[in-house]
Amino acid sequence: MVQTRTYAPLASRAVITLGGADWRDFLHNLISQNVETLAVGEIRFGALLTPQGKVFYDLFVIGREDGCWLDVAAEHRDAILQRLMIYRLRAKVTIAPDEAEVSVLFGAGAAPGEDWLADPRLPDLGWRGYGLPAPQGAAHGDEADYAAFARSLGVPGPADWGIEQTYPIEANFDLLNGIDFKKGCFVGQETTSRMKRRGTVKTRFLPISFEGEAPAHGAEVLAGDLRAGAVLSGADGLAMASLRLDRIEGVELTVDGRLVRVVRPDWFERALNP
Repeated sequence: MVQTRTYAPLASRAVITLGGADWRDFLHNLISQNVETLAVGEIRFGALLTPQGKVFYDLFVIGREDGCWLDVAAEHRDAILQRLMIYRLRAKVTIAPDEAEVSVLFGAGAAPGEDWLADPRLPDLGWRGYGLPAPQGAAHGDEADYAAFARSLGVPGPADWGIEQTYPIEANFDLLNGIDFKKGCFVGQETTSRMKRRGTVKTRFLPISFEGEAPAHGAEVLAGDLRAGAVLSGADGLAMASLRLDRIEGVELTVDGRLVRVVRPDWFERALNP
């Protein structure tokens, strides 16, 4: 766990600006998060899903005086812009890229000030900033440092859920404040709500620990001879994995012949069994 406050710019993230008279209704009907109640200066986590209910793109929504910012994966910003344009139809919405730089501040320490926004997924993740310099006294880190920090908390990221591969509940969006089940319709809502309502979620993302280098992405996690899941992103000693919950209890798990251990974060247990 990081013991000092660390500032890291996130070149992997980029910003889109939404404005216009209809921006709120437009976005509210598309994404998994409630936008109708979003206040100025508030940040929420969510996703744009496929009609079949799988994660297209994750995003953060930041309320502004005249609209909102979307914090999205930089490599997919153009594709997201195009998709939003397709959905816009005749709505009075302006959609454009923004040059605000995304950064994070994580580790020990009090809140850095009102311009920094507490990560809505998990308090321990720290804060997100837009066009902000490093606070005085903060250590300087990079994206790898932040990815390792998030992984140590058991929080998955885009490298884990990919595009059109994962249902958001499998990636714990429901446990990390990424889905509002009371908001009504959104793209992919029917499948998402049905999975939650019926309790049919057999697979979840959880960290696994091991000795040495991380297994390759996609390597099988085995419970004896049974497939129990697959390895996702990782580094030495710790990786995220997609795991069958009904196959990982009370059994020895291996990846490529190596023993691995499932790590169940406290926040995961509290959210799954409130």
